[in-house]
Amino acid sequence: MLKETAQGLYCPGGDFYVDPWAPVARALITHAHGDHARPGSAAYLSTPETTTILRRRLGAEVTLETAPYGETRRIGGVTVSFHPAGHVLGSAQIRIEGAEGVWVVAGDYKRAADPTCAAFEPVACDTFITESTFGLPIYRWDETSIVMRDIQAWWTTNEEMRKTSVIFCYTLGKAQRLLAELGTLTDRPVYVHGMMLGMIDAYRECGVPLPEVRTVIESAGRSRASFAGELVLAPLSARGTPWMRRLGAHSDAFASGLMRVRGVRRQRAYDRGFVISDHADWPALLETVRETGASRVLATHGYAEPLARHLRTLGIAAGTMRTAWEGEPSGD
Repeated sequence: MLKETAQGLYCPGGDFYVDPWAPVARALITHAHGDHARPGSAAYLSTPETTTILRRRLGAEVTLETAPYGETRRIGGVTVSFHPAGHVLGSAQIRIEGAEGVWVVAGDYKRAADPTCAAFEPVACDTFITESTFGLPIYRWDETSIVMRDIQAWWTTNEEMRKTSVIFCYTLGKAQRLLAELGTLTDRPVYVHGMMLGMIDAYRECGVPLPEVRTVIESAGRSRASFAGELVLAPLSARGTPWMRRLGAHSDAFASGLMRVRGVRRQRAYDRGFVISDHADWPALLETVRETGASRVLATHGYAEPLARHLRTLGIAAGTMRTAWEGEPSGD
């Protein structure tokens, strides 16, 4: 059904690629993170929400088609449909049915509740292509409410010390999730780096309610001390740049599943690490495989081989698939 090629995962029966990493004639996109939606293809097919984001990222001149969740579409000799993945707004699993049975490409996904996107829905299939970004038993997530209370307590402590609280997080997905969760705990405005405004606006355009934000650049006239006690969300690229000087004395944190490993937290020298991820943890990966009923599983991204090896001990035919993106996960 799907073959690994130099351009990415190719479906000969439909003559399309799924999340190709090089320009192709037709690309089906699971979600809008840059390691899954690359520029340069002639035409893209994705959910309406992902299309809204891609229009901002790729430009108005790009050919963008939409397929709402659950709608079936015949492409060549296969039938395709998109189903919620729970990773970020518009993220989808892609179900492909043809002569070789039913395959599902999960893309990135999570099982935790997220007020900013549709919840993951298990899709029955014969072959399941799963991510394994956090495919080791050490990766297990706490309830989001517990993490958010920790963030709120850290913010309060910093306020008492007259420091700015800075959380580094991904611009697409994690920032909006944190804003939505914070909105249930406080009515205080949150400051954001200007780079985050585009994706925040895209979420709002798609009907996702988010609390008020203010940009640090809009407050350039403020003294450094006046940011004391405020909470700021910023992209990783802002760390160590002159932009940080605007914030005065501050404490920084990184919101990521990578923070589960203390050694990583110490190596990167963040004051705090908040373990909140937009990917499935180890128990969720195993639960998802069971729920699909797949007799064959192919793991990709991250810890693919350890996950595949464990699945084989459970009697599941499991292997790995190559990807061009094996570095730090996006939206983690």
